Amino acid sequence: MHELTKAPPSRRPDLHIATEGEFKGWRTWIRDSFESHIGPFWHKIEDDGSVRSAFRVEKKHLNGSGNVHGGCFMAFSDYCLFAIATHELDGPAVTTNFACDFLDAAREGELIECVGEVSRAGGSMIFLRGKLTSGGRPLFTFSGTIKRVKRKPAVQPNA
Repeated sequence: MHELTKAPPSRRPDLHIATEGEFKGWRTWIRDSFESHIGPFWHKIEDDGSVRSAFRVEKKHLNGSGNVHGGCFMAFSDYCLFAIATHELDGPAVTTNFACDFLDAAREGELIECVGEVSRAGGSMIFLRGKLTSGGRPLFTFSGTIKRVKRKPAVQPNA
């Protein structure tokens, strides 16, 4: 388990920073129960402004063959879309498109890292791509589209 602290006040009250362990100083979002269950997934902003994401493979991430489950790579990559887009996002957004290629397998104990880039950011759509690696070995490539969304007001029950 990682010790977490709430990040300094920002647009993201759900952003937390690890205060100990392998990912000390890295960020994660505590808002998505699915990601929290299968993670933890982490990201940090590098000195050059790029975003790096990572997670350490645990037994829970493996399929029946002892390799990282493809769905885990896909879920982590979806997390990475939002991390990569961190400089473009100022409110809620959803993934509207996701495409990927499986290149190699990963095993328990490996550090999976992701780097990527925003290909284009428009008024409502952000197009991104990224690559997962372990020790420099390419594992998985992906591209996706995020749509900025406006929060709908809560529906009030009829009085």
